[in-house]
Amino acid sequence: MSNFVDRAQLHARAGDGGAGAVSFRREAYVDRGGPDGGDGGDGGSVLLRGDPHVSSLVAFRDQPYRRARDGQHGQGQRRHGRRGEDLIVGVPIGTVVRTLDGEIIAEILDTTTLVEVARGGRGGKGNARFLSNRRRAPAFAEQGEPGEDIWLNLELKLVADVALIGPPNVGKSSLLAALTRARPRIGDYPFTTLEPSLGVVRLGSEREFVLADIPGLIEGASEGRGLGHEFLRHAERARVSALVVDAGSADPLGAIRTTLSELESYAASLAERPSVLVVTKADLDPEGAAELGRSLSRRSGIPLAGVVSAHQRSGLDELARALEQAVTSARRSVRGEGVTLLRPRPAVEAEVRRVAPGVFELVGRDALRAVRLSDLGDEAASEVVQRRLESLGLVRILRRLGAKSGDLVRAGDLEFTFEDDLR
Repeated sequence: MSNFVDRAQLHARAGDGGAGAVSFRREAYVDRGGPDGGDGGDGGSVLLRGDPHVSSLVAFRDQPYRRARDGQHGQGQRRHGRRGEDLIVGVPIGTVVRTLDGEIIAEILDTTTLVEVARGGRGGKGNARFLSNRRRAPAFAEQGEPGEDIWLNLELKLVADVALIGPPNVGKSSLLAALTRARPRIGDYPFTTLEPSLGVVRLGSEREFVLADIPGLIEGASEGRGLGHEFLRHAERARVSALVVDAGSADPLGAIRTTLSELESYAASLAERPSVLVVTKADLDPEGAAELGRSLSRRSGIPLAGVVSAHQRSGLDELARALEQAVTSARRSVRGEGVTLLRPRPAVEAEVRRVAPGVFELVGRDALRAVRLSDLGDEAASEVVQRRLESLGLVRILRRLGAKSGDLVRAGDLEFTFEDDLR
């Protein structure tokens, strides 16, 4: 079984926030010491970061679960709970993160950006935070907030400068091995390459580019025939497409046209990408292969990058320089690469839904936090909840939806009775 996996799922579970403590100062000779409950610590978040040492999503195939640590609970004497440790998950560069509905959350295109996919729950406030002139002995605290729990789809699109594209058995793998230190599987039969391979072409101490061998395309690949449909997406991020043609092919021009047609059918942007032509297996008839390359370039309108023989290692230096020039030109024309796309989050997450006559539901992170106190039966705690709901504008929305005193309001696993002071 291949160890290359380019599609997987991730179950990200952020840590829960710790609960605030209800505690009162108890010391000899100190009368009415007052509340001293500490705050709970925030839960850790789950973050993704590009890792150059990870080449596929195989680590998520059998074990998709990733969980950050919970925050610790607050304690007496104003001792605050420790924050839960974030979990940083390394993924291959080029990973696209989507929701199960297909919405793109982020694209991991570098090693420096951290992408938060599951936020840790906020720690609850201890009863010392609720001390006021009117409330001298608050006997309640705030509960910790649950961390986000989410399933995500991960899809890998390899990031390469040049993609070797062409029919099966035209010598793409041999060319990759000859130009780089990569060691792809090579054989004299179609579909030798069962997974994309990457290699680095070095022309000097500071001159290099990444070359990718894309498994062979056949006619109908964009519709799912053969293996090309599974791997065409790995050519999407390549700056240059190198169309590889066998010098001994019966219909080399037809092969080029089929390849271009499949690229355009899969994604129009692939057909518009800078392309060069490479003629392989030129060892049997070097002069004939060179003439074939010039003829194909004229008829197809694609510039000829090189005529090579991987077996005899001829034409490789000229090809490497031509590919480098094409990559350099493509890099100059592209702006804004390497920027991580983040899903925007609303500043305030609170809304009200009317689920039945006389029954309403509070939805959103801020709305649930507003009512998450340890003792809603405490009169002082109820006043705090009322003020929080008013500050979020939820009381006004409840009135607009027709809520009356005595109606039931649900918030997560909590239920309480709505009391409208104005009515």
